[in-house]
Amino acid sequence: MRIVGLMSGTSYDGVDVVAAEFSTAGDTLRMRPLGHRECGYDAELRERIGAVLPPRPTTVEAVCRLDNALGAVFADAAALGVELAGGSVDLVVSPGQTVFHWVDGGSVRGTLQLGAPARVAARVGVPVLSDLRSADVAAGGQGAPLVPAFDALLLAPAADADPGGGVRAALNLGGIANLTVVAPDAPVLGYDVGPANALLDAAARRFLDRPCDVDGARAAAGRVHPGLLALLLAEPYYAAAPPKSTGKELFHAGYLDDRLAALGEPVAGDDVFATLTELTARTVADACARHRVTELVAAGGGVRNPTLWGRLAALGGDRWRLRTTDELGVPAQAREAYAFALLGWLSWHGLPGALPSVTGARRATVLGSWTPSGPPYGVAAPRPPRRLVVLR
Repeated sequence: MRIVGLMSGTSYDGVDVVAAEFSTAGDTLRMRPLGHRECGYDAELRERIGAVLPPRPTTVEAVCRLDNALGAVFADAAALGVELAGGSVDLVVSPGQTVFHWVDGGSVRGTLQLGAPARVAARVGVPVLSDLRSADVAAGGQGAPLVPAFDALLLAPAADADPGGGVRAALNLGGIANLTVVAPDAPVLGYDVGPANALLDAAARRFLDRPCDVDGARAAAGRVHPGLLALLLAEPYYAAAPPKSTGKELFHAGYLDDRLAALGEPVAGDDVFATLTELTARTVADACARHRVTELVAAGGGVRNPTLWGRLAALGGDRWRLRTTDELGVPAQAREAYAFALLGWLSWHGLPGALPSVTGARRATVLGSWTPSGPPYGVAAPRPPRRLVVLR
């Protein structure tokens, strides 16, 4: 089965596109990556996405227009994925762009992703799976993170071969840092640790008028401000026990502005970048220490930030081995898109994709909503009816 997976994360800088071929051998699922690309958003679309994110006010019209604009971009990305697959696929997984995660009292009440899946289906002519989070939320879960199902399968072989080999963890450094912990003889654990690039990118727009601090250069030039770091680490979210998830509804530009204002003293821009980088590294390192991680496999845009990567390595020391998913055959920049392709394979076969031990749901759920383009699941369609007879 050939599947195209799309991913647009909390950094909303573009779409990661992958194509993969899946096959089974006994209880082993085999994935052959067929290629991946990054399709960047233009500045105008990035601004439109930012305009509907908290804490900015928005309108239903703006959300509707953005939904269709994103659908057009995702449709182009899906078409590129079909090319990567050699011209034919069975399914496209298009989770959409998350614009709101409604958290109330620590529980997720709802979640909203935009991306007009019907536009994607119309463009590529195959079924599209979207809205992957809502089923888990309806079952009492967080609806996030969903990638741990992929991580658990990817990291399992070594754990099976050496049950006493320690605790392996997968880390994603996107807008939000999330962690999957795979320990011998224990349920899989996964949750959002806190911000990775979310606040750094907000600082880049404030201090540099740019989307990001390229290569962590400004962070490397600055110094950690102890007072600002202490204020940031006092965020109650870090002390909350999993299951938990977060996003731009908490860690947005206004959040950073409020903390800088509360500090009551000016902080140089480079020092803000250094402090935010330390915040991410420190919260991730604390989580790894808490779970006694011995191997940390990382992916996401943050692995391209040498300043952040250096701090993670320094804080880990000899406590854990640090490497990227590239060493496991999964491109670090496309791990989440490949994960969503795998979730599509699971849903296609009626298998649950969310892990209750991760999301806190009452039961494991089959994920997603289907947008058909022709008969789903390869079922032969009957001839179109010409009349209806009502039976009594």
